[in-house]
Amino acid sequence: MAMGESTVQTMTSVGIDIGTTTTQCVISRLTIENTASATLVPRMEITGKEVIHRSEIYHTPLHQHHLVNAVEISRILAKEYAKAGVTPRDIDTGAVIITGESAKKENAKALLEALADYAGDFVVATAGPHLESVYAGKGSGAAKYSSEKHELIVNIDVGGGTANYAVFQEGEAIDTACLNVGGHLIEIEPGGRKITFIAEPAQHVLKALDCHLKVGDEVPFSHLQKIALTMARCIGEVLKCKVPSELTRKLLMTEPLTLDYPIQKVMISGGVADHVYKDFSPRSVEEISFFGDMGPLLGWALRQTLLEEGFELIKPLETVRATVIGTGTQSVNLSGSTIHVKEQSLPLRNVLVLAPFKNLTSPMPDTPEEIAQGIRKSLTALAGEYELHPIALAFEGPRTLSFPDIQNLAQGILLGMEDYLMKTNRLIVVLEKDCGKILGQSLAALSSQDMEMICIDQLDLGNSDYIDIGRPLMGGRVVPVVIKTLVFDTKA
Repeated sequence: MAMGESTVQTMTSVGIDIGTTTTQCVISRLTIENTASATLVPRMEITGKEVIHRSEIYHTPLHQHHLVNAVEISRILAKEYAKAGVTPRDIDTGAVIITGESAKKENAKALLEALADYAGDFVVATAGPHLESVYAGKGSGAAKYSSEKHELIVNIDVGGGTANYAVFQEGEAIDTACLNVGGHLIEIEPGGRKITFIAEPAQHVLKALDCHLKVGDEVPFSHLQKIALTMARCIGEVLKCKVPSELTRKLLMTEPLTLDYPIQKVMISGGVADHVYKDFSPRSVEEISFFGDMGPLLGWALRQTLLEEGFELIKPLETVRATVIGTGTQSVNLSGSTIHVKEQSLPLRNVLVLAPFKNLTSPMPDTPEEIAQGIRKSLTALAGEYELHPIALAFEGPRTLSFPDIQNLAQGILLGMEDYLMKTNRLIVVLEKDCGKILGQSLAALSSQDMEMICIDQLDLGNSDYIDIGRPLMGGRVVPVVIKTLVFDTKA
């Protein structure tokens, strides 16, 4: 981590994407500055994001079709770190994200944990279609497009195993979904016609078409065309049908998009995207199987389908690298500058968020007893989960920033967390309002325990989010926080 002037600091961030077909990483430099004037409370923001190294794109190494080869992945990372001139110790933040069909591999979780340790002191290890969708949409440029053009746009990241949807409005993701459709679900002898593997989602497609292809068969081009067009139509269905067809429902890995908004513009990223935006008219299996799959044909079919449905295709800034760039540059958030932390307690990973009063129709209660009651109710629902993960309480904050209201909130937190604190002696509180420092001081003054306490602000979190909290930056004024929503939220 490099220090410049007192108001500027840089961080080195890594994004590692282990996908169904490809594995890659990017290393980025993030610039943090105090953007507030000298007379105001400091406001630290990430003001610059620069990719300083893009790795080669590797075929994801597997043991047969069941296990990701962790040893080979480590070799790939070691090679690329050496090319970039960095070591794991140089990495301040970022994410390892395992995506698509790879997220279902038997050793996926163990792999992520191992690579997180390899990739630096504060790197997220996560998987799940919702998070992947958002990162891909940010990396492709869809989020920026929606912000600059003030137009709603959907990014679909189509890789080897999944199509990940993220709907952006004014730069923010308002909806996500994931479909188990991708270009590598049927593997073909490279440059040939013989089928070498058929993944389970592709079996659903074959059954719907009454197609009896199996491993070892030489596939006719006409059959492969029908398969690609059927997959493409399923992708298109998610954009326009609130009640999708039976096949599309089988292939959905999440709930479908709500479609409570009009969709006109679509951006395609991922490995298949290059063939969406190419003037490409395939004529034979041999022509499209040079990657050992049907990805190019799916890209061609998707282009035909979306244009026929009347959608406008917007070309992304990044295609195959969208997810990994989004992961490396967009994963980190900053806390507010009025925080209360013990540096020796950090970093922390996989902190489970409880938001007892999130999305209530009535305002958050303001008496200590009512606040405590809401907290106890949330803790009870965990049934011991906090023994596996540290817990963070998330609140909007008191109705006003008056001293009595902050004291009431502090008393309510301590009452509600009394049993929990006896077991863990650790209290983590996250607020939307800018009052983390004074609340932390109040909690410390009112508590009879010498507890490990972290109180941070200016972050909006929901129930069952996970966060990672890094070591303080900018002279202890802010901490980096990575928000991970729905970790490992995939269907078997």
